[in-house]
Amino acid sequence: MEAGGLEWLLVPMHQLVSWGAAGAMVFGGVVPYIPQYRDIRRTQNAEGFSTYVCLVLLVANILRILFWFGRRFESPLLWQSIIMIITMLLMLKLCTEVRVSNELNVKRRSFAAADSKDEELKAPPKRSYLDFDLNYFWHWSKFADYVQCVLTFTGVTGYITYLWLDSSLFVETLGFLAVFTEAMLGVPQLYRNYQNRSTEGMSVKMVLMWTSGDTFKTVYFILNQAPFQFSICGLLQVFVDIAILLQVYLYSYYPQKPVSHTAHPGSTKAL
Repeated sequence: MEAGGLEWLLVPMHQLVSWGAAGAMVFGGVVPYIPQYRDIRRTQNAEGFSTYVCLVLLVANILRILFWFGRRFESPLLWQSIIMIITMLLMLKLCTEVRVSNELNVKRRSFAAADSKDEELKAPPKRSYLDFDLNYFWHWSKFADYVQCVLTFTGVTGYITYLWLDSSLFVETLGFLAVFTEAMLGVPQLYRNYQNRSTEGMSVKMVLMWTSGDTFKTVYFILNQAPFQFSICGLLQVFVDIAILLQVYLYSYYPQKPVSHTAHPGSTKAL
């Protein structure tokens, strides 16, 4: 009788924990970007955030969704990818608007202080997705260009996946590429911090949430026996997060002089 009563209590508790874990997997991945989004919106400055983070996550989650068609893993992981894609598009939209706005403000200030000769200077041409110039890749002037790029990538990889869906080797490789790309999430931010010799403009809260979320996610993969690619690359992702936190400590307590380099018209921003 006592054991039966205990079981009556444990079953719903186990169900609640399972629902909570699934909910954390679906929405937990986007939480770290909330403080970064708010910081960019408040300061109208996106220089400290690398939008290549958005590129990495978009590619990784598109590939993960395609992997699902070949190997049906748990649905919370599928929904996590869908939510993450939407979130990254919102981040890109904000960063693009902020960058273009800042460029216009600089142009207006220069024009106001310019003489007749300076007024003849022309602004650099706006770059678009159709330029096919790798030097300006992912540094476009309109949010629509990013959307076109994402749709093109989705269409091409989706068609290839459709043709090779019956190949287990292709499906497993696709799954590995998906999680390995996501494991490289922090690398663009790691490199940007190294270039700037500073973590100023980067939300430390975002990185702390990355670390805690990736740790939880990796444990979730292991306990739920997700495909082995997920667990291995999850551990790699945690190591990259820790490296970024070490940068925060290093550049805060041991400031370093930024390395001088020639500014590139398309790379002077984090976009």
